Order: sequence, then C-alpha cells, then structure tokens
Amino acid sequence: MNDVLPEQTPRWQYLEGTARALLAAYAYQEIRFPVLEQTQLFKRSIGEATDIVEKEMYTFEDRNGDSLTLRPEGTACCVRAADQGALLYNQTRKLWYLGPMYRHERPQKGRYRQFYQLGVEAFGMSEADIEAELLLLCADLWQRLGIAHYLKLEINNLGSSEDRARYGAALRQFLLPHKDKLDADSQRRFDSNVLRILDSKDESTRALLADAPRLDDFVGEDSKARFAHLLELLAAAGISCERNPTLVRGLDYYNGVVFEWITDKLGAQSAVCSGGRYDALSAQLGGTRTPAVGFAMGLERVLLLLEETQAFPVGLEQTVDVYMAVVGQGVQSQALDLGRELRRSIPGLRLLTHCGGGKYNAQLKKAYASGARCALILEGEVPQTTVKLRLLDDSNTGAELPLGDVRAWLVRELGLADNQHPCAAQAAQ
Repeated sequence: MNDVLPEQTPRWQYLEGTARALLAAYAYQEIRFPVLEQTQLFKRSIGEATDIVEKEMYTFEDRNGDSLTLRPEGTACCVRAADQGALLYNQTRKLWYLGPMYRHERPQKGRYRQFYQLGVEAFGMSEADIEAELLLLCADLWQRLGIAHYLKLEINNLGSSEDRARYGAALRQFLLPHKDKLDADSQRRFDSNVLRILDSKDESTRALLADAPRLDDFVGEDSKARFAHLLELLAAAGISCERNPTLVRGLDYYNGVVFEWITDKLGAQSAVCSGGRYDALSAQLGGTRTPAVGFAMGLERVLLLLEETQAFPVGLEQTVDVYMAVVGQGVQSQALDLGRELRRSIPGLRLLTHCGGGKYNAQLKKAYASGARCALILEGEVPQTTVKLRLLDDSNTGAELPLGDVRAWLVRELGLADNQHPCAAQAAQ
C-alpha cells in the first residue's frame, strides 16, 4: 500500500476532475458505500473459486465474531447498496463511484494492495444501447485525457448463464484427457471454474486450448443477435473493437457482453478498464432480478499510461500563482484579509500566504522555491495603503500599487481569469 504525496496529487486531481466532469455530462449519479462489507457478499457474488476470494481478500473477524472483508471490488457493493436503498425496483439507474479497493496481490508497477477504482454501473436496462453508451463514455474519457490512440477495445459474448454452463461442461470434457498437462492454476480451476482456464497465460495450456470447443458455438441466437446489434451501434459511433473469444473475465457473475480496454504501453499490466453485463447478480444476492452492466478502471494504471505517453497538461504541477510575503507583525492581519479577498474575487487564484515571520530576502527565496509566478509583498509595522508586486520570471517586472489596484494587475499580468488551473478548468466544463 502506498502514499500519494503532495507533488503527485495534482495528477490524481486532474484525472478525477476530468472523469467527474464527464460523468456529470452523461448525468450519472455518484454513490458511496463502506470499505468494509460482510465477507459473504463477495463469496456469493465474485465466486468462491476465483483468485480474489481464494487468495487475495483481506478478511477478518470483528469483536462480535462477524466475518468482514475490505472490499476487493465495487460492483457487488454497489448492487448491495442500491438494493438496500430501494434504487432498483421498477427503476433505471446510472451510478458511479470512486475509492480504494483492497487485494493481497504481489505488488508491482501499476498494481498495489490498496488501489483506486472508478466504477460505473447501470441498472434496469436490458438493451444493447446502454452497453454502447458505457463504451462511448469510456472512449470520450480517453479522448479528453489524450490517450485514445494508445487503447484498444476487446470484446466478447458469453451468452446466458445456461449457455456458459453448457460450454463449461463441453470444455471440461475436452480437457479431461489432458488435465495433467495443464498448468497448476488451470488444474485447480478445472472443477471449480473451468472457463477461467481460457484466461491462462501459460504457453503449454494455451496450445492445448487451440483445438478446444468455441464458446460462440454454445451461445443462443437471441444473445448473438443482441451482440451483433451492439457491434452495429459501436461501428456507427466510430468505436473500433476486436473480438477476443478467450475473454471471459475473472468474476463469476458476468453474462452476455464482456469487454476490456487494453494498451501495449504498460508491459504485462495491459488491461486499463474492464466490464460487462451481470443481469443475475442482484437476485443472486437476495434482491430482485435486475438487468445490469458496468465497468471499472484502475486509476493507478490510467495515471501510469498518462505518464508513459506524456499526456498530462503542461503546468499541471503548478500549484501556486501568487506568493504573498508578509514582512513585519504590523501587516499580518492586513495580509490575511487581503489574501482572503483576492481568493474570493479572482476565480481559480492559488495564493500562498507566508506565515511564521522572517526577513524579506528569506521570504523572497521561498517565493521562488514555491514555483509561484508572482510575489506580492506587504511590508511594515502598521497597515499599509500600497503593496509591491513582482513577477518571478526573467522579466522581473514589478510595481508598487494601491491596494484597490492589485486585483486588476494580477488578472492582467497573470491572465488568471482566462487561464485557470487544469483541474479547475476540467471541473468547470
């Protein structure tokens, strides 16, 4: 688990602000739920034979002897919260959430045991147009972030739960004579979750699968027609995708369409965003059967992709516009009032007021070190009627102005009214 330090947070704020603005444009609503849930929620939803439940969950007993788990993913939590909040009965809902998830995995670049996910879930809609909208939303986000041409959409059709069961039986029968040749993970999955063998990265297992039955041969005609309609909608929207017949997703609750946005810029961690349809999950958890589809993306991986492709906006790390030097106790109260008024009157202004005293030269050094574009100097043992202003660039432009003229000078010299911080600009869209 890692810390996000102040020098890194502007990038997080940029990504989160861009996503929030886009979700607002699509009129999706935010939902928040606890980081702790009953362990049984994940066993019933994700599946007891999955890697997450078997090996990765942080599970413990509380003082009452109840088994609790730090949430390893958000979909099951969202369904539980929406059902208990009476959001699903005879309604359609478009929801999103953002926060930490927890899995005890081997840490590596782009993967931590506490990681952050942005999840989007849509309930009550069974037609292919909602899946198309979710994929459009993803594509729009990649476009806004400037990384669209580094991501590829892979998609597959799992059919109904009955289709999956019939295919699973056929796949198990095909692999039975070769069971001892499968890799260790695939042998373990053979009886509990045979479709997960399709996900294997082991070369010898993949070679055995080359002649295996095809999932598409077991998918019903209705499901195929619906999937074909989705592909038509995506083509009409200009979103290209590639059919990946081995894409099954690692969670048991999926049916119908599943998808992943992948990249070749992050090494082994190629999946940036994944999702699919899960119509039976609400009923599986004790609620009413509700059509549902959604996706989740790991923010660390998106940030890594933005870094690898140098897609962050110029000046994103700029956190201070104006550094106010305060020389002398007589102007401390006046400095606090002036800073407050300037922040109120100039949208997006980032003004750092020096606190703690100190000599003029020492404060000016701190102004340069802060990365501020301008120093505002208030000096004296009694309140002043004028202040000094100085651009902290090669021009070294300066002025001494009445207090009433400071705002206009800052707006003109720094272009603050038309040049907001990228995070503020995204939030204003």
